[in-house]
Amino acid sequence: QVPLVESGGGLVQPGGSLRLSCEGSEFTLSDFSVGWFRQGPGKEREEVACLTFTDRTSYEDSVKERFTISRDSAKNLVYLQMNNLKSDDTAVYYCASSERWGPCGQTHMAYWGKGTLVTVSS
Repeated sequence: QVPLVESGGGLVQPGGSLRLSCEGSEFTLSDFSVGWFRQGPGKEREEVACLTFTDRTSYEDSVKERFTISRDSAKNLVYLQMNNLKSDDTAVYYCASSERWGPCGQTHMAYWGKGTLVTVSS
C-alpha cells in the first residue's frame, strides 16, 4: 500500500488554478514534514514547497506568491494550491514526507507518492 496518494492534477489553461491534495494513508501527516516536488519534461525533479511538522513553509523561487502549501490535520491532508499557472509549471507533481519529526528537503524525504500530472496549456 502506497503511504501517500496525490490527487487533483489535470489540464488547465495558463493563468488558471488547481489544488493538489496529498493523503496519508498509513500515518498522521501532522507528525511529518511534507513536501511537494515536480519533474517536468526533460528536467530533474525539484522541490516546489515544503511544510514542516512545526508548520513552517518554504517555496521554490519561481512559485512564490503563486503556490501555497497547507495542512488539514482533521482530514490528514496536505494541499498545494496553485494559482496563475504557467506552461513551465507542467510536470508530474509528487508528494513526499520525511520520517516522523524529520526536516524538509529532498534528501530527507522517506516516503513518496506515485505522482499526479499537471498540464498547463491553451
